Amino acid sequence: MITETRADNPGTVYRKLPLDMWARQLRTTASVLVKNHYDISSGGIQAYYNWGKHKIDDGLDNNDLPRTFYFHSRDYNMGVTMYQTVKPWQGNDLSAGIDFKHWGGRAYNADKTTGEESPIVDKHVNEIAGYVMMQQVLFNERLSLNAGVRLEHSSQFGNEWVPQAGFVFRPMSSNRVKFNYSKGFRSPNIRELYMYPPHNPDLRPERMNNFEVELRQWFPERGINVGLALYYINGDNLIQTVRSEGHPLNINTGKFINKGFEVDFNYRPSQIWSFTANYAYLHTDTRIVGAPQNKLFGEISFTPGQWQFSLDALGVWSLNNEETKQSYGLVNARAAYTLVMRTPLTLFVKGENLTAARYQINYGFPMPKATVMAGLELRF
Repeated sequence: MITETRADNPGTVYRKLPLDMWARQLRTTASVLVKNHYDISSGGIQAYYNWGKHKIDDGLDNNDLPRTFYFHSRDYNMGVTMYQTVKPWQGNDLSAGIDFKHWGGRAYNADKTTGEESPIVDKHVNEIAGYVMMQQVLFNERLSLNAGVRLEHSSQFGNEWVPQAGFVFRPMSSNRVKFNYSKGFRSPNIRELYMYPPHNPDLRPERMNNFEVELRQWFPERGINVGLALYYINGDNLIQTVRSEGHPLNINTGKFINKGFEVDFNYRPSQIWSFTANYAYLHTDTRIVGAPQNKLFGEISFTPGQWQFSLDALGVWSLNNEETKQSYGLVNARAAYTLVMRTPLTLFVKGENLTAARYQINYGFPMPKATVMAGLELRF
């Protein structure tokens, strides 16, 4: 696959003059996957390659003068994944795999007049990981246990053990209790470390321990199911982009604790009516850009025959952007009709933010007011 795009950034609405920044990029990606299937074993091997070329004009500087150079970069990401699952005995799955990744790139500034290049970075990183995971089903599938571990090795950051474990318990067919523990780990990529204005070569890897409990109950005779999920995340060095001395900068947030819960409700009284609602609460002891403290969503769907109608509402309170907290509500609607043909064709019209609410997810970049669009979907 090959894609070429151009994006323009006029800057925030608070600038006196437009930023006049633009970026042009060409990207290619390719992958190949071979699978195997046997009586007691299955698996596969996948190879992939991703490459990109970018040219960027960062627009005006802090003195509102045009910059004298273009930013250029070329990056690549290639790797191989091998995995195999065997069933050594009844109710057991044992999986093992190896991942290898090679990524990197080169970035430089080029004078707009002479084309003279000023190197910024030319670097590559190798990462290899091996993992093993086992799942065991017991007591006529009422209890399912799973555990696994992964060893990550980075040529830049060394070794990291990444374990996980959990269980699913079904006291009866209409309810479920689920527990999961997992450790998360992510190395900063070349863009975050070395490229574009927010880059920071001193970034450290993200780490987190995640604990989650889910309780779910079904009432099949009434078409209802409800769920409650509680989670606790204890982490270190989350990477996010903030403004520092008037410039965007990637930073590690240091230690953080996120905790909260989610409640969802689904009701389907008939084949043509359905109602969905969910609420999520998030408490963070460190400011996380783009994370709302409260989020409430509800949707009504009506599907008589070939028609489809839906109306939904979203409420968000205390969403952190770079400078302020935002609270807003959105109302969206959609209507569609499917033509019964050999290849189904769906005509639709939808409206978003129908109340024209004013809000910003990214500071200085207001989101669109009410928008209406129409189109068609062809499935084949």
